[in-house]
Amino acid sequence: MKKLSVMLVAAAMLAPLPLKAQQLDLSTVTCKDFVTSDKDTIGLILMWIEGFYASQDAKPIVDFDKMKQNGGKLGEYCGKNPSHSLITAADDVVK
Repeated sequence: MKKLSVMLVAAAMLAPLPLKAQQLDLSTVTCKDFVTSDKDTIGLILMWIEGFYASQDAKPIVDFDKMKQNGGKLGEYCGKNPSHSLITAADDVVK
């Protein structure tokens, strides 16, 4: 949980998305917001998504290949559905 908090804080500090009190509420981010973000912000959000969807007992390993695959799937989904919530998109494509 601690690593997720650190990543979320980093994402909030760098993200050009809607911010409130240095927090980024990913439930308010649309697919359009995500795909039009800068490369660093997209990377931070993808890192957070990978951690969020990891199992409770997962080893502390960052699988960059998996993150890249999921990022591609998420980008494809979001390109077709720009008004959808990013979390809705992630629920559909991140496995």
